[in-house]
Amino acid sequence: MTTDIQQAFEERISEDELLNCMRCGFCLPACPTYIETQDEVHSPRGRISLMMAVRNGEIEEVEEVEHTLNVCLGCRACEPACPAGVNYGHMLEEARAIFQEHKDVPLKEKALRKATLEGLFTNPKKMEQATSLLGFYQRSGLQKVTRKLKVMNFFPEHMQQMERVLPESPKKNERQIAARFPSKQSETKATVAMFKGCLMDTLFHETNRSTIELLNQAGCEVVVPETQNCCGALHGHSGEKGGSLELAKQNIVAFESVEAEYIITNAGGCGAFLHDYDHLLKNDLDWAERAKAFTDKIVDFSTILLEHDFINDHKLRIDPQIITYQDSCHLRNVMGVIDAPRILIQAIDQVQFTELTGADQCCGSAGIYNLTQPEMSMQILDHKMEKVETTQATTIVTSNPGCLLQMKLGIEREGKTDKMRAVHLADLLLEALDE
Repeated sequence: MTTDIQQAFEERISEDELLNCMRCGFCLPACPTYIETQDEVHSPRGRISLMMAVRNGEIEEVEEVEHTLNVCLGCRACEPACPAGVNYGHMLEEARAIFQEHKDVPLKEKALRKATLEGLFTNPKKMEQATSLLGFYQRSGLQKVTRKLKVMNFFPEHMQQMERVLPESPKKNERQIAARFPSKQSETKATVAMFKGCLMDTLFHETNRSTIELLNQAGCEVVVPETQNCCGALHGHSGEKGGSLELAKQNIVAFESVEAEYIITNAGGCGAFLHDYDHLLKNDLDWAERAKAFTDKIVDFSTILLEHDFINDHKLRIDPQIITYQDSCHLRNVMGVIDAPRILIQAIDQVQFTELTGADQCCGSAGIYNLTQPEMSMQILDHKMEKVETTQATTIVTSNPGCLLQMKLGIEREGKTDKMRAVHLADLLLEALDE
C-alpha cells in the first residue's frame, strides 16, 4: 500500500513543484492551523516536507501524513504569501486524492460519501427534496417541538448551534428561476451567464435572486444555463478527484451552450474551483483548451458591478450601522478579489465601514471542515469573533455561503443574535438599493 502511494506521488506530484518551497517561513503567519497550533507539521512548508518524504519513500506509516493534510483548511492563504509562487493548493488536493484512492474506506464512510457527494450535491432533484424537507421541518412546527424536547442535546454543541442559524428554507414555488433575465437599463452593457451552484440555488436561493437583480440593475442581461451542476469543490477538497472531473466537464458543456462574455459567481468557494478547471483538466487533451476558455470567463459578481458603474448609477442607502467584512479565502487567495466588496460596502450611505483585523484569515468553515474537524474549526472561529468584537460592528458581510453560516454560528456562540447579524454582500447591496 505504502509503495503504491509513493509511486502515485512520484507520478502525480511534481518534484520540481515541491522543491520550489524554499522553507523561508513566509507562509507561517498566513496559515490558520499553524497560528492555532504553533506546530510546523500543521504549516504549509511542513506539509510540503511530508509530501516530499512520502514521494521519496522516507515515510512508511503514511496515516499521520494524511491526517495533517486533512487538518489543513485548504484556504490557500499561503499562496499569495509565498515569494516562490508555490501552488500549494493544487498539490494538497492531488495528495488527498492519492490517499483516498489507495486506502480501504470503511463501508459506513463509503456509503456516506456516496449518499452526499454522488446522491445529493450532484443531483438537483435530491437537493430540491432536501431543501423541501428542511422547509417542512422549519415551518410545520417540528422544529419547535424538537427544540422544546431538547432533541438536539444529543448532538455536539457546534451542531446544536448550527441548527439554530440555518437560514429559513425558501418554499418550492419561490425557488423557480427563469433561464434569462433582461437588463433593466436602457442599454445592455454585457451578457453574463450565472453559475447558480447547488447550495446557493436551494438554501441560499434568495441570494442568487439578489445577485441577478443587481446584475440587471448594472445593465447586464443574465442567462442561467439549465444543465449546469455542482462545481465539484466538495469532491475535489475531499479527495474525490474523479467526481470533480466529471462535474467540470458537465459544467463546461452547459456554459458552452450559451453566448456570454462572463460566467458570474457569487460564492467564493465555487468561483475558485471553477477558476481552477483549467488546472484540473490540463492533462486531458480533449478538454484542456475548452477548460481554459471556461476559466477565462469566471468573474465574481462584485467585480462586474464595479466595472459597469453600479455605484455611480445607483443611490445606495441603508439604516445607520457599523459594517465589517470577512474575506472568503478562495475569493481572495485564488480569484484575487479583495477591494471590490469593500468599495461596494463603503459606497452605501450611512454605513461606517471598519476593517476587520485578520479578515484575510480563514473563519474555520472551509466547505465541510467545521463538520470534519470541529475542534479546530471552532477554535479558529472563536478567535475570529474576538477580532470582530473590536470592530463594534453590528453587521458582518461576506461573499460565500459557508463563511456566512460560520459567521452566523460565531454570532450564536457569542450570544449576540440580538445585536449583530451576518449577511451576504449581494443581499446587503439589494437591501441598500431598495431603501
